[in-house]
Amino acid sequence: MARWKPGTPDRLQEAALELFATRGFEQTTAQEIAQAVGLTERTFFRHFSDKREVLFHRQDEFTDTFRAGIALAPPDAPPIAVIASALRSSADFFPDDARPWSRRRHEVISHCPALREREQHKLVVLAGVLADELRARGVDATRAALAARTGVAVFQTTFELWLAEGEERALDVIAVEVLAQLREVLG
Repeated sequence: MARWKPGTPDRLQEAALELFATRGFEQTTAQEIAQAVGLTERTFFRHFSDKREVLFHRQDEFTDTFRAGIALAPPDAPPIAVIASALRSSADFFPDDARPWSRRRHEVISHCPALREREQHKLVVLAGVLADELRARGVDATRAALAARTGVAVFQTTFELWLAEGEERALDVIAVEVLAQLREVLG
C-alpha cells in the first residue's frame, strides 16, 4: 500500500489556489495548504520551496514549450517567424481544459504585488531565453532582443485574451490573430 496518495503536488496546488482565492495569498500559510489535503507542512516543503512556487513551479516546462517551437522553425526563418513558431508551441502548455485554473491563478496574482512581480520576472526570464535562442540561430543581438521582447508582449496579450470570460478560442489561434494585428500596427 502506498504511503502517499498519488498527485501530491497537484493536490497541493489545487488547495493552495482555492485558499489564495478565498482568503488571500498573504493570509494563507503553507501549513494551511498542506492541512487542506491531509498532509503535513513538511510534505508541502518537499514539493515546493515556498508558497509562491505553488503558482510558479512549472516555469522550466513553460519555457521549454517556447524552445520547442523555436526548434521547429526553419533555419532560415526571420526572427519574427521563429517567435511565431515559439508562440504556437506555447499553446501546448495551455490546453483549453486548463483555462479555468489559469483564470483563477491570474486573479490571485493580480491581487498581490509580490506575485505580480514574480510573474513579470518569469516573463523577463522568458525574453532572455528567446533572445539567447535567436542569437544561437545567428540573429544579431539587437534584433534578437527586439524579437524576443516583442514575442513576450504578444504572448502576454494573447494570454490575457485567452483568459477573458467567455473566450473559447485556443491559445495558438489567438496568437496568430495577435501577430497579424502586430504586423498591421508596424505597417
